[in-house]
Amino acid sequence: MKANIFLIAVLSLFVVACDSSDDSNDDNNNSSSADLTAEIMEQGDWQITYFNDSGEDQTNDFNGYTFVFNADGTVVASNSNQTVNGTWNIFDDSSNSSSDDDGNSSDDDDFILNFNVPETSDFADLNDDWDFISVSATKIELIDISGGNGGTDYLTFERL
Repeated sequence: MKANIFLIAVLSLFVVACDSSDDSNDDNNNSSSADLTAEIMEQGDWQITYFNDSGEDQTNDFNGYTFVFNADGTVVASNSNQTVNGTWNIFDDSSNSSSDDDGNSSDDDDFILNFNVPETSDFADLNDDWDFISVSATKIELIDISGGNGGTDYLTFERL
């Protein structure tokens, strides 16, 4: 119960920190939001509830997989038959003055996801530098505009 209250308090601070009305501390706000988002992802198990790859719903490719985002930057996706290891990172990419896949949002945090798998693996489609659409204690929504084909990809993780 105390952990839930603490998480609500942290998320409240996150919402305040992301308020774009005060641009004077923009660099500090981005770093804080990256740290808070990482803390949220490190708590609990996650599943993919939506994955759309350039207009094609591929959510079913990840049914039954549980994703664990570890503090050391590793991610483990597993189901009853397979375990897939990868890495993840969230960082402030405010040095990139023109972001092509976040709708030019003032939040320049990038979510880097990389699974060491062959290109033919479904997990290879998740390897990218995603931008955040929204973050809550139970749901992370991401977007990426592909440099190759210009298609828009959407990825949603929800806490189990």
